[in-house]
Amino acid sequence: MRLWSLSPEYLDRQGLLAVWREGLLAKKVLQGKTKGYKNHPQLIRFKDFEKPVDAINSYLYFVFLESQKRGYVFDESKISCIELNGIIEVTNGQLEFELEHLLKKFVDNTLGYLAEYYKREKSESANSKDKKRCSLIRQRLSTRIMGAAQTNLVLHNLSTSALYL
Repeated sequence: MRLWSLSPEYLDRQGLLAVWREGLLAKKVLQGKTKGYKNHPQLIRFKDFEKPVDAINSYLYFVFLESQKRGYVFDESKISCIELNGIIEVTNGQLEFELEHLLKKFVDNTLGYLAEYYKREKSESANSKDKKRCSLIRQRLSTRIMGAAQTNLVLHNLSTSALYL
């Protein structure tokens, strides 16, 4: 079970679909509707919250919003309406771990990731209020993508030149 702490906008298609499925599983675990996964480490932050089911519903809501931006059809009826007061804190170490994992996926498949990201940026939802509010985040992400693309190119050149040594 992987419940990302990073914003769902950074996930690729497979990551977003997986986090939706796994978030729904986490909700069932927190509701006591399953026997497995009760002590999974990814659930600790939700269990520690005053109302764990409300916390996972909030999490799922933001995954749902990202799915709408991309034109995916996720079932909104699986999320209960809530009023969440507070935030779940996440350590810098957790964020660094997740970012490193995503960057590795990006470096392994740079062109695929960029193609998917380009489609998202050119989609109809690119003009939504959320996208405009998040323009600074997108600019930072674009900088990261360019940095990762350059890193990928350097790694490729190094590995190619190492073959000739």
